[in-house]
Amino acid sequence: MTEQPNRQKFAGDGIAAPLRYTVFRRIWLASLLSNLGLLIQGVGAAWAMTQMAASADKVALVQTALMLPIMLISMPAGAIADMYDRRIVTLISLAIALIGATALTVLAWLKLITPETLLVFCFVVGSGNALFGPAWQSSVSEQVPPESLPSAVALNGISYNIARSFGPAVGGVIVASLGAVAAFACNAILYLPLLVVLLLWRRNTEPSRLPREKLNRAMVSGFRYITNSPPIKIVLLRTLVMGLIGGAIMALMPLIARDLLHGGAQTYGIMLGAFGMGAVVGALNIHELRKRMSGEAAIRACTISMAFAMAALAVSTEPVLTAAALVLAGAVWMAAVALFNIGVQLSAPRWVAGRSLAAFQASISGGIAIGAWGWGHLTDYAGVEVALLTAASLMLISPVLGIWLAMPRVGARNEDADVLADPEVKLSLTARSGPLVVEIEYRVSQENARAFHNVMQDVQLSRQRNGAYGWSIARDIADPELWTERYHCPTWLDYLRQRNRSTQSERALHQQAIDFHIGPDPVRIRRMLERPFGSVRWKEETPDRAGAEVLPVVASAAGSST
Repeated sequence: MTEQPNRQKFAGDGIAAPLRYTVFRRIWLASLLSNLGLLIQGVGAAWAMTQMAASADKVALVQTALMLPIMLISMPAGAIADMYDRRIVTLISLAIALIGATALTVLAWLKLITPETLLVFCFVVGSGNALFGPAWQSSVSEQVPPESLPSAVALNGISYNIARSFGPAVGGVIVASLGAVAAFACNAILYLPLLVVLLLWRRNTEPSRLPREKLNRAMVSGFRYITNSPPIKIVLLRTLVMGLIGGAIMALMPLIARDLLHGGAQTYGIMLGAFGMGAVVGALNIHELRKRMSGEAAIRACTISMAFAMAALAVSTEPVLTAAALVLAGAVWMAAVALFNIGVQLSAPRWVAGRSLAAFQASISGGIAIGAWGWGHLTDYAGVEVALLTAASLMLISPVLGIWLAMPRVGARNEDADVLADPEVKLSLTARSGPLVVEIEYRVSQENARAFHNVMQDVQLSRQRNGAYGWSIARDIADPELWTERYHCPTWLDYLRQRNRSTQSERALHQQAIDFHIGPDPVRIRRMLERPFGSVRWKEETPDRAGAEVLPVVASAAGSST
């Protein structure tokens, strides 16, 4: 079902509301400076490449080098953000980016920079930013209350685009007057305020009573959650398409300035500033856009407007007209990306927020990186005008995707449910005991069979995205009222995680299935250890070491469930 226009007033959702919270305000201001430095470096890197290499594909590869790491390491970065203290993760990632920026500055100062080394250190800086992004974005929900989260997401977009409004122009002036080395040095220096603010942040952490997942298992958990969450999958696919097509503007911006407007580094900076200025306008109007239009209608309006802006860029040779088209393109680009971002943040529970946002970053950055490579090659073959007109045509027809992949309804954040007490256990189990098989028997009247079966399809997705596999639903041929739900978890520890990952809406869904149950007896639940060799001692005198490893039961937790 597509989202209907939400005309209600969002409590505490004014665009400036998150700035009332000290931690968010400090980090936001420091990130503004960091973004400013990154944009200044981007101007220096792109323009340095135009001076060292004449081919369009080499120039476009600067954008690819900055964005490709986000696609390649975003899922490990998201898993790390969910597994470890997000403040520590952001500090380490900023240190990596700072090392890359400093090394680039030193090499440029020593005149040892080449196209290859420029791309390598852009990749290092991009890797630091890729690790930083999921931890930073998923920690926003810890800095502001839930009702202010959409505005906080929009403000983070505004931070980047305020920097984009002024950073490229400043970068153009710096490159034109002092050279690329000064641009690289500015980026290194402007990382420092954010490092200081994050060092001063005293993040409140609530340690999990269960052991931390290993990195590879955490990545699998995130991938499983996303693949079993239709709303998130739709948003990620639409984001990827937007990045593939819309990335043509950023990839070809140096060539627009050099070949279509016959300008220099300062013209390039001003054009980037126009795009960033438009993005600020778009972010400031996200709140109104969400109130007045459904998600699908808003995305459709953004893509059509983007198509006309790209066509104008292709035919314009006047800086004023090009700047106006870039203001429009920036506004609708920011609005679309913010809508996608909000959709992911409000759809993912807290335990997988970092991995979901990492997948979002991979979609948008991977689309831009792959698209930049493709648009650069098309430009070499047919010219800037043809490449932009081709991108405009594809953007114009992209809303057709809404027929099959309509934007989902986005409401309040899906909050985590209360922790459940562990089930009764009389067999000695360790965290590694498994596989575990769970069977749940329902007795459902025959007239409700179809409705119950439909609900169980949603229950299947809920179980699978939280860690279950091998899910099935069976109906007894001799007793048509008897239904058996069956699923597996790899280990006892995985089962404990799976049953406590449910959100409030998922618990309500499980209760909806239980409500179909009839008869005097409650729903029957069996939990069985499959292939239980480890639970049987080989000899009577063999010591039983499992007792010391059994995970504790939290008797004070909320009531039992499946």
